[in-house]
Amino acid sequence: MDAIRVAGLSAAYEDNIIIEDMNLAFPKGKISIIIGANGCGKSTLLKVIARILPPKAGEIFINGQSIRHQQAKKIARQVAVLPQSPKCPEAITVQELVSYGRFPYQKAVGGRTKHDKELVEWAMEQTGLLPWKDRLVGNLSGGQRQRAWIAMTLAQETEIILLDEPTTYLDIAYQLEVLQLLQQLNRERQYTIVMVLHELNEACRFADHIIGLKAGKVVCQGKPAEVITNEALREIYGIQANLVMSGQGYPVCTEYEKV
Repeated sequence: MDAIRVAGLSAAYEDNIIIEDMNLAFPKGKISIIIGANGCGKSTLLKVIARILPPKAGEIFINGQSIRHQQAKKIARQVAVLPQSPKCPEAITVQELVSYGRFPYQKAVGGRTKHDKELVEWAMEQTGLLPWKDRLVGNLSGGQRQRAWIAMTLAQETEIILLDEPTTYLDIAYQLEVLQLLQQLNRERQYTIVMVLHELNEACRFADHIIGLKAGKVVCQGKPAEVITNEALREIYGIQANLVMSGQGYPVCTEYEKV
């Protein structure tokens, strides 16, 4: 079964159509990465799946069930979302930030349960943040801060995690740290991870399943080694690329020219 499937999906901001009649599936337990030029619909697709933006037409299925009439809290117990450049008060601690992930499970009265506290502790342990749990978020490095946001999504206790450009504004060492953490979580716990990335070589390296978009349409989808070709990159980005295969079996763009 696919973790997420969209059928006949269209999305727009007012009268500006961004995605039109899209059919697409994200395999369960895999890392799927969406690539494409600015404005092609990558972030919009995540927002529609997460019900942040209502679809103009079509259906979205999570684990085979349509989300059309599901309550927001029920969806939040299935799908965790980390938007691009999330914001929070810098004067809160790492533990407080991670605790926000338990919101979909909290009742009107009663506060956090023992299970809530155990999940928060576990999420910080998984992301290597336990030694800094009492540190203010504003005093973290870029990589630590992004790991804190990822810990918050883990505390949400979902099988599906959506991330919109989780490596934006990070230097290459922190980018690698974040992507390796996500890969580890996927391999060890079989999370379904769907993310938007701008960096093509990183996408090819870490994706089990890659999707190329252009103007709200799917250009290619599949294993990077099979679908990332010169023809696909010419259509997606308008470039003529030099591709070589890495020793690990994924394509690497060594240089490119605008067509």
